[in-house]
Amino acid sequence: MLPQEIIRKKRDHHTLTTDEINEFIKGVTDGSIIDAQIAALTMAIFLNGMTKAETTALTLAMRDSGNILPWPELSGPVIDKHSSGGVGDKISLMLAPMIAACGGFVPMISGRGLGHTGGTLDKFDSIPGYRTAPSDDLFRRTVKEVGCAIIGQTGSLAPADKRIYAVRDVCGTVESIDLITASILSKKLAAGLDCLIMDLKCGNGAFMNSLDRAVELASSIVGVANAAGTKTKAVITDMNQVLGSTVGNALEVAEAVAYLKGENRDPRLHQITLELCTELLLISGLENSLDKAKTKLQKILDNGLALEKFAAMVTALGGPADFCEHPAHYLPQAAVIRPVFAKTTGYISAMDTRGIGLSIIEMKGGRTTPQQSLDYATGYSNFCQIGDFVDARTPLAVIHAQTEEQFAQAAATLQSLITISETKPAPLPCIIRKID
Repeated sequence: MLPQEIIRKKRDHHTLTTDEINEFIKGVTDGSIIDAQIAALTMAIFLNGMTKAETTALTLAMRDSGNILPWPELSGPVIDKHSSGGVGDKISLMLAPMIAACGGFVPMISGRGLGHTGGTLDKFDSIPGYRTAPSDDLFRRTVKEVGCAIIGQTGSLAPADKRIYAVRDVCGTVESIDLITASILSKKLAAGLDCLIMDLKCGNGAFMNSLDRAVELASSIVGVANAAGTKTKAVITDMNQVLGSTVGNALEVAEAVAYLKGENRDPRLHQITLELCTELLLISGLENSLDKAKTKLQKILDNGLALEKFAAMVTALGGPADFCEHPAHYLPQAAVIRPVFAKTTGYISAMDTRGIGLSIIEMKGGRTTPQQSLDYATGYSNFCQIGDFVDARTPLAVIHAQTEEQFAQAAATLQSLITISETKPAPLPCIIRKID
């Protein structure tokens, strides 16, 4: 099959066959398809869309372009969660050990920060010694012995996706629902999953700020993943405000440890984390009722088993053996740690969450180039939430900066991004919708 004929067919609004899709992805993988042809086909898909059958075939072809991880040695279901990205989203850090403590196995392959959103791998890089790129043997051994391992994508998993995404990134086709679906799922399905939960963020701090678009993407991912044989459900969650009380790599790790210890559980963060974990226990068959699932999750939090799993994962992947006992001893600390206050007294009624995420980049806690090294210590703690009352004694947040100049810039930015009103606003729902 000639690649230009496959491109022409999709350009002219026709449906591609599985063989045509497989042939094109084979060429992407072996290099016989050039970048211009990838750009042409992805633009045709962007403009004309794909059927569910086409998107499923594309997902599977991209999955099969590299290795697929088998897990015959595991005694329970292989489970994962994917988030579309948000500001202050550290749910993966708690969810993986919580599911492991309930009998699941979580080989979580995560990414780095993208745009204004933080990356799970960047958070773990703030832990001294933790290896986000371990050998295959260490990765598999950690999953088997601990129950969870959070690492980065290896070059052997879905290599076609890596090449296609690089082209999409520079030719204006990133926003295609069909291509996003295939990109996310090709990597997740290559991890050999039995079950997947999709945490799709919606709001001014998410890539999907429209509920209609969020529902469209969630429905596409759920439909394709289930058609591919992986039990999948999506939960659309609110991202119109910072999630939890911290933003910034090391600060979010510290909050995750405090959460698992029971020292600090932000109500919204706790609700969403429990919701995602509950859905995973149900679709994986680890529990057969909502009440039993919630009871089990609360038990492994209260008895410390989830914390033990997190500590064991950190140690197995090269981190300090006593990290969870003394996280402040190991995590980097900023030079200037001081609160910032609102210019007026009143209630937090709104915040520009995307702008808050971008301010972390200004503090060197996020990237402007792929090769950039990060300052893991910078960010915010004690972050306000919508509905909170602020005055001269109650700050918007505590800023963690490296210089007085950096602190002043972050303070001015936060004051401009957070809206204060005289009346207390209605609370925003954490869980917006579920897609089966």
